[in-house]
Amino acid sequence: MSLIDTILGRRLASNEAGEQRIGTAAGVPTFGLDALSSAAYGPEAALTVLLPLGAAGLTFILPITVAITILLAIIYVSYRQTIAAYPNGGGSYTVARENLGTNASLLAAAALMTDYVLNVAVGISAGIGALISAVPALQPYTLMLCLVTLILLTFVNMRGIGEAGTLFMLPTCAFILSLCTIVFWGVLATISSGGHPHPVVSPAPLAKATEAAGAWVLLRAFASGCTAMTGVEAVSNGVQAFREPVVPAARRTLTIIIAILMVLLLGIAYLAHAYHIGATEPGTSQYQSVLSQLIGAVAGRGIFYWVSIASILLVLCLSANTSFADFPRLCRAVAEDGYLPRSFSNQGRRLVYSEGIWLLAILSGVLLLVFDGVTNRLIPLFAVGAFLAFTLSQSGMVAHWWKKQERGARASMAVNGLGATATAVTVVVVASVKFMAGAWIVVLLVPSLVVLMLAVGRHYRKIERQIASPGNLKLDNLQEPIVIVPIIDWSSIAENALRFAMTLSREVEVLHIESEDSTNSLKRIWPSRVEEPAREAKQTVPRLTVLKSPFRFVVQPIIDHVLEIERKNPDRTIAVLLPELVDPQWYQYFLHKQRAQILAARLLTQGTHRIVIVTVPWYLR
Repeated sequence: MSLIDTILGRRLASNEAGEQRIGTAAGVPTFGLDALSSAAYGPEAALTVLLPLGAAGLTFILPITVAITILLAIIYVSYRQTIAAYPNGGGSYTVARENLGTNASLLAAAALMTDYVLNVAVGISAGIGALISAVPALQPYTLMLCLVTLILLTFVNMRGIGEAGTLFMLPTCAFILSLCTIVFWGVLATISSGGHPHPVVSPAPLAKATEAAGAWVLLRAFASGCTAMTGVEAVSNGVQAFREPVVPAARRTLTIIIAILMVLLLGIAYLAHAYHIGATEPGTSQYQSVLSQLIGAVAGRGIFYWVSIASILLVLCLSANTSFADFPRLCRAVAEDGYLPRSFSNQGRRLVYSEGIWLLAILSGVLLLVFDGVTNRLIPLFAVGAFLAFTLSQSGMVAHWWKKQERGARASMAVNGLGATATAVTVVVVASVKFMAGAWIVVLLVPSLVVLMLAVGRHYRKIERQIASPGNLKLDNLQEPIVIVPIIDWSSIAENALRFAMTLSREVEVLHIESEDSTNSLKRIWPSRVEEPAREAKQTVPRLTVLKSPFRFVVQPIIDHVLEIERKNPDRTIAVLLPELVDPQWYQYFLHKQRAQILAARLLTQGTHRIVIVTVPWYLR
C-alpha cells in the first residue's frame, strides 16, 4: 500500500458511492457537531458581552437564552419542511434558486460559504480554548495548536464522509452524555438546595459592574448568543448524504440535534445563573471557559471533569466537520450551475469534492492566522451569514408553498413566513450590534462573493456562446500549417521534434537564437546534419532562421518572430512545436529551465486562435 493510500485510504470507484452514505446515528456527528458544539461557545459569547454588568448580567442570561431557543424552534420546524420539499439537498441555495431567482440564490450561497469558513475557525479556536482553560501553560501555543487541528481535520475528511462520521461518533456521544449529565446533575443540586447550590470548586469571581444594563448591551448579548444556532441548516444541505429513504433519515437527525441543543442551551444558562458563573476575559492567562467553571462547580475537578473537558475539546475541534461535509457540496451545486469553477463538481479519490475541502481548509487557516486563533476575536464575524441564509431559505419556502397551493400549503406558508420574519429581524440586529466589532467584514465580503460568482457565470456563458455547435464540419480552404520549431542546440530532443514537424507540413521553419558569445551555433552544422539527409531522403528541407540576441534573450525573440509570421499569413495556421525533456522523477523537474512552458504560456496569451502549441516530449529512461 502506498503512502497516499495509507493517509487518504484506497481510491473508491463510482459504483461504491452508496456505501459512503450514512444513517441517522452517523448523521449526528457528521452534520450536527457545528450546532451541538455551539452550546460550548454560544452562552459564553453572550456572557462575555454581559461582563460589564457584573453579577447583574447573570439575571439576563436565561431570558436571552429562552428567546434564542424559541427562534431555534421556529427554524427547526421550517427546515423540516425544507428537507421534505427539496430532498436533493442544497438547502438555502437550492430553495432560493428555485423560488427567488439567481441573485438571491447566490446571496444565500455566499452567506453560507462565509458561515462555513467561520465555523471551522471558531470551532477549532473554541476547542483549543477549552484545552487552554484546563491547561493554562499551553496558552502561548494557541495558534499552532489550532493549525495542527485544522490539518488533521482536513486529511480525515479527505478520507470520505462515511469514515469521518464513524470516527467522530465516540467523542460526540461522550460530549452529549457528559454535558447532559452535568445539566441534570446541576439542576437537581439547585432544586434540592432551594435554588442556592454550593459549588464544589468556586468559579472565577465576577467583576464589578462598570455600566448599567441597557437595551444596547442586551441586544449585543442576544446577537452573540445567536451563534449557538449556526449549523442548523447543515442537514438540509446534505440530505443526499443519507441512506434511502433520505427524507425520514434527515428529519430524524435534525430532530435529535435540535432537541439536544435546546436542552444544553437552557441548562447551561440556568446553571450559570444558579452557580453565579460568568465569562472571563478571553486571550489572557486568567481565562477559563464557562463550561470549565460549570463542570468544576457541579462535579469538582476529578476524573469526570477531565473526561468532560476532553470531550468538549474534541467536539469543538471536530465541529468543523459540519463545514467540511457541507461546504464542498455547496460549492459543487454552485459550480454545476456555472457560478464557480467547474472543477468544484469533480469527486476525488474517496468520492468527496476534494477541491472544496482544500479551499475551506486554506480560507479557515488564513482566518486563524489573522485572528491568532482567539475565539472572541472571531465571534463578532459569526452568525450574520447563517441568519441571512436562514432568511432567504424561509422566504424561498414561502414562495414555494404559494406556488403549490396544495392542501396544508397555507399552514406551511405561515410557519415559513414566521421563520423568515424572525430570522430577518435577527440578521438586522446581529449585523447592527456587531458591525463595528468586525461584522462589517462579513457585510462587505458576502456581496463581494456574489459579484465574483456572477463574473464567473458571465465568463462561462461567454464561452458557451463562442464555442456553440457550428453545424456540419467545414472542409473548405484547408491548408497545411506553417510549422515553427525553436531549437537551442542540436540534440536527440531537437531531432525528435524536427522529425515530427516534417510529418505535419512541407513548410517547416527552425528558429535558432544566437547570442554574441554563443559557441554552439546551429548554423555551422545545419548543412551536414539536416539539409543533406533531407535531400537524400527526398524530403522538403526545413528552413533555418537564426535570430540574433545581443542581450541573451531567448523567449522574447521567438515570440516576436512567431507573431510576425502570423501577421504575414492571415489565412494560415501557425503550429509552434516545443521540444521538451521529461524526467522520470517529479523532483528533477526543478533542475531544468522551463522555457517551453514559459514560451507556450506567453504565445497563448499574446497570439490568436491561429497559433497552435504542440509539445513534443523526450522521455529520459
